[in-house]
Amino acid sequence: MAGPNTLAFTDANFEQEVLQSSVPVLVDFWAEWCMPCRMLSPVIDKIANNYAGRAKVGKVNTDEARQVAIKYGIQSIPTVMLFKGGKLVNTVVGPNEKTLVAMIEDALK
Repeated sequence: MAGPNTLAFTDANFEQEVLQSSVPVLVDFWAEWCMPCRMLSPVIDKIANNYAGRAKVGKVNTDEARQVAIKYGIQSIPTVMLFKGGKLVNTVVGPNEKTLVAMIEDALK
């Protein structure tokens, strides 16, 4: 359930792929059974394609990557977080495309 530029973040690769990234990283916390998450998925894929090479965009399946979900206090999904320089800089629950694009644009400044 991801496009070619949408990465899969896991408990095993989160540190390297997100926290150690040299570019901003947009992380979508989702689950297979979550209908709003499924509706957001094409938006996440579109953003991943539009920002390929300038930012990373990926997903954390909260059913599979429980350690990461617990660490960041995920209680509602979809929750999207933006990381820059290894730090969490923005969080939004149930976002729309405009909000996510603005988050990335701010991080790229």
